[in-house]
Amino acid sequence: MTTLQNRPNTALLIVDVQNGVVEGSHNRADVIANINVLVDKARAENVPVIWVQHSDEQLKSGSEPWEYVPELKRHDTEPLVHKNYPDSFEDTELESVLAERGVGRLVVTGAQTDVCIRSTLHGAMVRGYDATLVADAHTTEDLSAYGAPAPEQVIAHTNLYWKWQSAPGRRGGSVDTAEVTFTAAD
Repeated sequence: MTTLQNRPNTALLIVDVQNGVVEGSHNRADVIANINVLVDKARAENVPVIWVQHSDEQLKSGSEPWEYVPELKRHDTEPLVHKNYPDSFEDTELESVLAERGVGRLVVTGAQTDVCIRSTLHGAMVRGYDATLVADAHTTEDLSAYGAPAPEQVIAHTNLYWKWQSAPGRRGGSVDTAEVTFTAAD
């Protein structure tokens, strides 16, 4: 359904599963295990796996907190997109990486639910992509001390509202890891 021309393919997008981002995040081990399941499935089906890595003052490029978690292993042939803003498209090469691969639909995983995941989902949709959120493959830290809801509520709310997201010629959706397909639904 994407509004992007000649973009029949789907890609798995893994956003910011870095040591300093997911340390202490809600349900960290299960989320990373689910991402690994999806990576294996995507590779088996020759679906592009795109990795996104954030840098800022707290996540200095090259530092241990900036590195991807050791449980996830990127292949050298899989693109790594560096970003400095919550939206993975903003001032990055993500659009050109996806265009080269004919991708019009994204399956989105990673962290943090309430910042980079939401921004990337909305960024994808406004740019013409279909964007499916994997409901049990994203996480966030506990920011309740600052007035935010508990992490499990942030995750549940994001899954709920993204499940019904749509725009003319585009659709969102949220599904669990076990329900992910890399073929576009009619």
